[in-house]
Amino acid sequence: MARRRIIAGNWKMNKTPSEAVALCNELKDLVKNDAVDVVYCVPAIDIVPVAEAVKGTNVHVGAENFYIEDKGAFTGEISAPMLKEAGVEYVIIGHSERRDIFGENDILINQKVKKAFASGLTPIMCCGESLALRKAGTYKEWIARQIKWDLTDITADQVKTLVIAYEPIWAIGTGETATADQAEEVCKMIREIIADLYDQATADAVRIQYGGSMNAANAAELLSKPNIDGGLIGGASLKADFGQIVNA
Repeated sequence: MARRRIIAGNWKMNKTPSEAVALCNELKDLVKNDAVDVVYCVPAIDIVPVAEAVKGTNVHVGAENFYIEDKGAFTGEISAPMLKEAGVEYVIIGHSERRDIFGENDILINQKVKKAFASGLTPIMCCGESLALRKAGTYKEWIARQIKWDLTDITADQVKTLVIAYEPIWAIGTGETATADQAEEVCKMIREIIADLYDQATADAVRIQYGGSMNAANAAELLSKPNIDGGLIGGASLKADFGQIVNA
């Protein structure tokens, strides 16, 4: 079956509100492609101005994180209802920086996936291995464990609509990129894991992105692979190159 391509920018902790609007305006004509879902996952403070700036365009708004409760004494956090009302459709869950720097584990990530679905948000669920795991040859077992934990009690119908982002941690912001064959190997394995956990129809429907120094130069080769349905783009999402990736 043909899966619709999804190219999402993860802006990370970049762009003030005024800079965010300027970037949206710069990219507006460059990311026009009705055959691709284009998503800007932006810092919380940029969500409202970005949602306003992309009105009437093909761009969808995503968040980089949220917390599992709707409201309460959780200083510094943002909730799913807040995101929904602000115009957010997608949310990144389990990015390696959230796992490594902020200590998020698979139990919390699973709770976030459940909460996203309950709130009408589409998860972009991240998985991936460190350089040590890659070199040790145990990366496949690691990724399989992440996916099984993170999708605990998630239904097949839900999985069909979510996005899984494979991000080899050793290739994020390092300039290192997994080769297209390395990326395809893992994305194919992820699809096989979904087939084992659910069924082939669910595996055929789920969209799998590659994230890890995808850029204008290598996007076309990566996106030509049968199991790579898009990209979760870091640094290259903050410049005009993002348009070339969308149209690769």
